[in-house]
Amino acid sequence: MPADYFAAHEIDCVKLGFTLDGATYGEDGGEMDVKEFYELLRNGAMPKTFQITPAQALSHIEPFAKEGKDILIIAFSSGLSGTYESYLTAAKEIKEKYPGVEVCVVDSLCASCGQGLLLDYVVKKADSGASLQETVAYAEDLKWHICHYFTVDDLFHLKRGGRVSGTTAAIGSLLRIKPVLHVDNEGHLIAIGKTMGRRKSISALVEKMVELHTLGKDDPIFISHGDCQGDVDYLIGLIKERFGDRKIYVNMIGNVIGTHSGAGTVALFFKGKHR
Repeated sequence: MPADYFAAHEIDCVKLGFTLDGATYGEDGGEMDVKEFYELLRNGAMPKTFQITPAQALSHIEPFAKEGKDILIIAFSSGLSGTYESYLTAAKEIKEKYPGVEVCVVDSLCASCGQGLLLDYVVKKADSGASLQETVAYAEDLKWHICHYFTVDDLFHLKRGGRVSGTTAAIGSLLRIKPVLHVDNEGHLIAIGKTMGRRKSISALVEKMVELHTLGKDDPIFISHGDCQGDVDYLIGLIKERFGDRKIYVNMIGNVIGTHSGAGTVALFFKGKHR
């Protein structure tokens, strides 16, 4: 989600980090412009990501506990990171230290703008006057209906993360095979199909939305991308052909997720019957 979203809704956003050429970025480190990051990826940069530690998680939530505020944490997918476990550890310590404070940690099983989409629904639920427990129950139910469908331009980033074999990456790149992937019920990135060529892979994302969506007229559609706005424009055109005018929000994939998905990734997120 863009920084101004967190500011407008008074949400504390904790950034995961990465290292590159001996420098640390993100949590307890510097910042890197996302377009600069993708340019470095295209030129062969090999960043490494890291999760939030329990101590770092504690440092972010304890100030709220000191103020006597209850805390709801929407954590990055446990299928992709140990950050959720770090927040469980920190929450336990907070409850022992501040017995009057409620701390709830939801494993979103989501990533990128999928997590952002879940967050947006949860914020609206909380703003409607729902209690903390009602909001948590809503998030726990809704997360099974946040659909993530995406395609990547370069299979070698998925190969680095162990999602495809080296042979598959090499052959796929030579034959212009583009995978279609999603995030499953365990929060893992899973390949579910493949197409010949870039535009067919983008079209496949829309076909999955046609098949699965449960969108009402006010439900938003989120898109994230790895510095490939032209492909996003094509995707939006396909969505409008099938769904008419919709609330569509676009943001670039952040540097941490981008390390694993690569430049040229296009991802589509929406509410559906199931993942």
